[in-house]
Amino acid sequence: MTEQPKHVSVLLRECLEYLNIKPNGIYLDGTLGLGGHSYEIASRLTTGRLIGIDRDETAIDRAGKRLAPFADKITLVHGNFCDAAAILDELGIGGVDGMLFDLGVSSPQLDEAQRGFSYQQDAPLDMRMDGTAALTAWDVVNTWDENRLNRILWDYGEERYARRITGAILKRREQKPIESTLELVDVIKSAMPAAALREKQHPAKRSFQAIRIAVNDELGAVAAMFETAPDKLNIGGRLCVISFHSLEDRIVKSGIHAREDGCTCPREAPVCTCGFHQTLKSVRRKPILPSEEEIRDNPRARSAKLRVAERV
Repeated sequence: MTEQPKHVSVLLRECLEYLNIKPNGIYLDGTLGLGGHSYEIASRLTTGRLIGIDRDETAIDRAGKRLAPFADKITLVHGNFCDAAAILDELGIGGVDGMLFDLGVSSPQLDEAQRGFSYQQDAPLDMRMDGTAALTAWDVVNTWDENRLNRILWDYGEERYARRITGAILKRREQKPIESTLELVDVIKSAMPAAALREKQHPAKRSFQAIRIAVNDELGAVAAMFETAPDKLNIGGRLCVISFHSLEDRIVKSGIHAREDGCTCPREAPVCTCGFHQTLKSVRRKPILPSEEEIRDNPRARSAKLRVAERV
């Protein structure tokens, strides 16, 4: 039997607490990963049901094996979490009692060199969460123009040396395409001043984050999820979203806030024409952060933030 990759679910206790799981409820894990959160949700169900979604077919396969003891309560779907509402419609499910979205990259994606996510192991430039998608990191690095490259490094990676790194990428690819992760790391390092190379954080971390976000349209998916998914929550149902960097958290916070505000029509309008009314309320105004103990046991949890809202 192939050994399952090790993975520690982030903010697990807190997610289970705020989802307020009912044994006969219906729940959705929109970012299944290796199934750590789903396992604990399913173990609390009797006549309930869990829908697990992931855009990574490898994750679906691995999670399916982990969740085998609850096979009669679980439906696994290969898809993007931004399409959660449509997936529920296809399954004939009108509403759910809770939704969980863990927006982090799973440990196997980071640790398995061939996926191309890691800046510490050599591999082809890929970074696709969904192996069937067309766009790869190679395409971004070798074909996107200067303005587009600079924008994602600055906006998605919050990389202060974005322009210098963009220039180095353009110069290198004029000679030949940049083919591998470590080749890209070398290009990034060549553009950074000596002081930046001595910082504790790996010099390529922010750039790799930016490229990964662009390849998988991660921020667009989060925004799209808020367009439709909360409408599939039953009254009193909970929405839990774990983010790992400020850009994601900002979209999550804004998505909840927009649905708390309700009608967006001008005050002078005689009748409501926007068709938009309050559908969510924050369970807690501030995000829930991992404990010092969790961070010690799982350093990847350090930047995690959990926001929770309830359907009204």
